[in-house]
Amino acid sequence: MTFEVHNMDMTHGDTLKIKGRIADNCSRFAVNLGSCADHIALHFNPRFDDVTIVCNSMCNGSWESEQRDSNFPFSKGVEVKIQITFKGENFEIKLPNGHVIVFPNRLALGKITYLGVDENFKMVSFKFG
Repeated sequence: MTFEVHNMDMTHGDTLKIKGRIADNCSRFAVNLGSCADHIALHFNPRFDDVTIVCNSMCNGSWESEQRDSNFPFSKGVEVKIQITFKGENFEIKLPNGHVIVFPNRLALGKITYLGVDENFKMVSFKFG
């Protein structure tokens, strides 16, 4: 991860809006939400090599089972907006083309305090509320 925020206060009903540019040579990028870097409630991971989006969660450093979505509206070298709404029991990820992925809050976190974004997604702006 190259961009991290600790001490966020994202609670049920809040929406995180992320705008960034996908690296020209990227094979995948990731946005992580959780309580820390090894306790991730949502790992959002578009993969160009598989042309799929993988969502997963990590509990105490161990990955759980992947959920895959074949709706892939991403292109390398392009600026995109992604919206993630924390619904308490799940996350709703709105992709740039309007498609929504729903992923369960497997860790049953009541609050999201950590955001991590890797170097293949150059963050332009983010806000939540």
